[in-house]
Amino acid sequence: MTQERAGIFISLEGIEGAGKTTLMQKIAAYFQNMGKEVLLTREPGGSELGKKLRSIILNAEEKICPASELFLFLADRAEHMENCIKPALEQGKIVLCDRFIDSTVAYQGYGRGMDIAELEMLNTLAAGGIKPDLTLVLDLDPKIGLARANARNKEQNLTVKEGRFEAEALEFHQKIRAGFLAMSKKEERFFVVNAEQSAEQVFEMVHQKLKTMLL
Repeated sequence: MTQERAGIFISLEGIEGAGKTTLMQKIAAYFQNMGKEVLLTREPGGSELGKKLRSIILNAEEKICPASELFLFLADRAEHMENCIKPALEQGKIVLCDRFIDSTVAYQGYGRGMDIAELEMLNTLAAGGIKPDLTLVLDLDPKIGLARANARNKEQNLTVKEGRFEAEALEFHQKIRAGFLAMSKKEERFFVVNAEQSAEQVFEMVHQKLKTMLL
C-alpha cells in the first residue's frame, strides 16, 4: 500500500552510461533555484549500510550468484528507504534517486531472467510500498551507453570497483533496455527521454515534464 508523503519522489533509470548523474544534477539545481529542499541519492549506496553493500555488489571481482545479487540490492533498498528516502519525503523534500525499484526488475528480471512478478513483490516489501511520483527513463543504444560508461570508469579508476554490469555482454544490456521500455508502457509515472541528445536537450524535455507536475 502506497504511503502518504509531503514531498516529491523522482527516480532516474536507464542502461549504463545513459547520463542519469548529469541529469539529476540539473534537476536538483532547477528545484533549488525555486527554493526547494532536495535530497540527491542513489542505489546502491544511498545509506551508510548501502555504501558498504555497494562496494560488494558492483565490484567486478566479487563472485555473486544472481539470487545473492538480488538480495543485496533489496537489503540496500530497505535500509535506504527507512533511513533516507522516507524521512526526506515526510519532511516535504524533493527526493532525486539514481536507480530504484525499476532497476531491479530490468536488471534481475529482464537481464538475469528472474521471475518479474516475484521481483515486484519483493520490491514492494523492501520499499515499504512506496513508488516514485515520476520515473525518468533515459533511453539509449546500449553500444553508446557502454562506451560512455567504460570511458567514465576508466577515467575515474572504477573499472573493477564499480564495473560488474559494464562487464556483461551487449545482449544483457539490450535486454535491460527492452525491459525499461516495456515497463514504461505499464504505468503513467514513467517518462521516456531520448538520451542520445545533448545533456541540455535532455534536460529541456524533462523540464517541460516537471512544469506540468508542479501546476
